[in-house]
Amino acid sequence: MKSKLPDLKWSYKSLNLSSPKVMGILNLTPDSFFDGGKYNAFDLALQQFEDMVRQGAAIIDIGAFSTRPFANIVDENEEWERLKKILPLLRKNFPGTLISVDTYRSKIAEKAIDAGVDLINDISGGVFDDRMFEIVAKHKVPYIMMHIKGDPQTMQQNPTYENVVDEVDKFLEGQIKKLEEFGICENIILDPGFGFGKTVDHNYRLLGGIQELKKYGFPVLAGLSRKSMINKVLGTKPEAALNGTSALNMLALINGADILRVHDVKEAVEVVKLYEKYRENIPE
Repeated sequence: MKSKLPDLKWSYKSLNLSSPKVMGILNLTPDSFFDGGKYNAFDLALQQFEDMVRQGAAIIDIGAFSTRPFANIVDENEEWERLKKILPLLRKNFPGTLISVDTYRSKIAEKAIDAGVDLINDISGGVFDDRMFEIVAKHKVPYIMMHIKGDPQTMQQNPTYENVVDEVDKFLEGQIKKLEEFGICENIILDPGFGFGKTVDHNYRLLGGIQELKKYGFPVLAGLSRKSMINKVLGTKPEAALNGTSALNMLALINGADILRVHDVKEAVEVVKLYEKYRENIPE
């Protein structure tokens, strides 16, 4: 049985984590691995955001810079150009919905927070920009801290580990200590970084090792949606990987994940409902 996690709390909102939550993905980029270019027009982005909220997403994660393997680097100005008009519009139209921005740049994070964003999702776990922890501490927003080996341009070039679960664990432990030095002792979400500098086998070992990361008392996020760890095993493409995604999302929940980051909110919410019914009937 899962131990009870404290709620994430802001001065004006909270997120109850007594049951798993779903984070929907809204990419504003033209080159994301699955839905690149689909939502980079305002009306389409707004409609997708509304659809995901209606389907049960507790958080919507906005990305304006693709971090798929070998993605082109987008400069800071272009990243902000993609965000600066849509964020106030989303905040105005969906005042009660938790909005996250997927960025590793502290300046983008601060501008996004000023525009009403509730969480920062940093794929580098504070490594790519040494001011990120300062900004998160200053604004007291929840921070999703992910593990990555290398960077998006190099991370899939023969990544090696002696023990991937131990090394990811040690990295996150070290970054938690740094956050504590900035006065951040809560509202941290841990992400082992599936697909970010890991082979297929590394990813499956991490999937089985999620529970190891729960010892810190923070929620764990699993981002498995339509990734190559599914496609390379099943011989599918991302467009045909929904069934595989649902299967791995269930495994992630059984192994201790608290938040599922997904492209397909409706199906993920169904996985959570089935998992909750399963959990209700496990003997103490």
